[in-house]
Amino acid sequence: MKLLLFLLLALNLIAADNKYSVRLAVGQPTLNSAADIAVGNFGTTRSNLRAYNLDGGYLLVKNLFDWPIDLYLKGGLTYYEESIQKDVYGADIYIKAYYNIDFWKNRVRFGFGEGASYTSRILEIEQIDANLHNDNNSHFLNYLDVSLDFDLGKLIRYKKLHETYIGVLLKHRSGIFGTINNVKHGGSNYESVYIEKNF
Repeated sequence: MKLLLFLLLALNLIAADNKYSVRLAVGQPTLNSAADIAVGNFGTTRSNLRAYNLDGGYLLVKNLFDWPIDLYLKGGLTYYEESIQKDVYGADIYIKAYYNIDFWKNRVRFGFGEGASYTSRILEIEQIDANLHNDNNSHFLNYLDVSLDFDLGKLIRYKKLHETYIGVLLKHRSGIFGTINNVKHGGSNYESVYIEKNF
């Protein structure tokens, strides 16, 4: 924890224009659909499956069309901890928009990202989902990155931690109802928590 705080403070000293972002996330899979999760039906399937994610981003547009929307180009690497097969490595690239809501001297952001995802082998949770629906799998799938967070530094009134966000994240891989590699149900949803720093 001390190392993480040191790294966050060091990022503040490197640059102050907030054009870059770094995110660390950890999550577990669920067999609930993205639609179920959107209406509050959460729940992990097996605690022995996890995903550890490191993402970096670059700010493309601030206040898009004079709205409180920031647009980032992002890429990430994910280590998937599996139980009955060798662990899996994944890579994602996506465009992400953040809608910023400022109130009570704090900031809350709703984020939505769209892009592509590739894994070194088929994830266990995706094999389970495909088997339940007699469907296909694929290493390459569509990727959605949906998040909700708040500015920790502003909340605790500590300026050096401004632009440090803590939040919840849904990492979603899918074939878009069979559009990609004929995958209709062989995708995955990882419910995650994260810390992200803009610098």
